[in-house]
Amino acid sequence: MAPPVRVIVLMGVSGSGKSTVGDALASALGWEFRDADSFHPPANVAKMSRGVPLTDADRAPWLAAIAAWIDDRLATGKAGIVSCSALKLAYRQVIVGERAGVGLVHLHGSFDLISARMASRRGHFMPPSLLQSQFQTLEAPGPGEHALPVSIDQSAVQIAQEVITAFALRPT
Repeated sequence: MAPPVRVIVLMGVSGSGKSTVGDALASALGWEFRDADSFHPPANVAKMSRGVPLTDADRAPWLAAIAAWIDDRLATGKAGIVSCSALKLAYRQVIVGERAGVGLVHLHGSFDLISARMASRRGHFMPPSLLQSQFQTLEAPGPGEHALPVSIDQSAVQIAQEVITAFALRPT
């Protein structure tokens, strides 16, 4: 029997609602939420702010920091939620891999919907001009990853409830 899910990883392209859904889940469950953007070194943020996509080398320390946070949550028995674009299988292998107790949620939607959302948000370092590169990079999770695909054409509260139900999550 698999252990209960104690850490949720919210994945998807920029603008898919990872932070908003993370906040909704944290509010509903009382779990800690960390936005993956907070794990980026300043050089990555500066690069993306200039509209330059990150390389895999740029992402390596970022992914390692997210994985370390997940490992800490699992080791200490604390529940948590983290957002991460996790666009490639190789990235998900670093942060989710074979970790028992981690649930992967793929937030997905159309390019037009996400583009419109990105155009309306203010103060975010990720420019809408990089959205196309995110869609081109995205390797949707395969069956072996046991990801929960969730359409973003509903409210964050509805998405949070879908995730809570699918993983039988309990508030702390």
